[in-house]
Amino acid sequence: MKVLVTGASGMLGQDLCPILENIGAFVVPTNRSNLDITKKNDVNNFVKQIHPDVIMHCAAYTNVDKAEKESELVFKINAQGSENVALAASENNALLVYISTDYVFDGTKKTPYTIKDATNPINVYGASKLAGEQSVKKNCKKFYIVRTSWLYGHNGKNFVETMISLANKPELKVVNDQIGCPTWTVELSRAIVKLLAAQKPYGVYHICGSGYASWYDFAKEIFSLMNLPANLQPCLTEDFVRDAKRPQYSVMENDSICPDWKSSLKEYINLRG
Repeated sequence: MKVLVTGASGMLGQDLCPILENIGAFVVPTNRSNLDITKKNDVNNFVKQIHPDVIMHCAAYTNVDKAEKESELVFKINAQGSENVALAASENNALLVYISTDYVFDGTKKTPYTIKDATNPINVYGASKLAGEQSVKKNCKKFYIVRTSWLYGHNGKNFVETMISLANKPELKVVNDQIGCPTWTVELSRAIVKLLAAQKPYGVYHICGSGYASWYDFAKEIFSLMNLPANLQPCLTEDFVRDAKRPQYSVMENDSICPDWKSSLKEYINLRG
């Protein structure tokens, strides 16, 4: 199996590529230096030359707050770029795996979101990723749209490392009224491989850490596992003003395809060295 990975140098890509190689896949990693997904002809020519069986589309603009001020660029990458990849996948008969987000939902629900629930993003990032989803559905017959959430991994800036770096602050306030599913990039990668191996029906899947937490709960568990005596205090979203709105509740029903988020976080912490 030949797999082309966009965004291979990103936090998810750096975990996904070796996991794919471990199952015997021939991986072709790409990033902005050798494949600009915003250039339609370049994408199609590259895919035609490589002729992959699968395209793992991880490349994306992911700075949620900055996206509010750079909407044109965000849509160029997340929407138009994804359309270019989808068209190339379709033309070359490749299976496309598109990484999406819980931020396609507005967070007004009180029970876990299912794949049948209506989408209604409340920020530019979420809207751009939804536009990418729509392009995949429109242009591909063979696709998996994988919605995930609250990603962290050893190879990129993430909430876990941010919290650890702030542990010595006199007081650390963390939002306690946004609820979601923390997800380790390794577990997401493993689940994607299982999805491919199972040859499940094409469509939308929710793949995220099982269970749920607030950002405050997440931080509390980090400090507990690290044995760090941080002065952690809960606060409300309104006390922590940011450029982009976040869904208040973005828990997704994932059929327990990933382990409980606490056990994944423990493994992540143990591997930090």
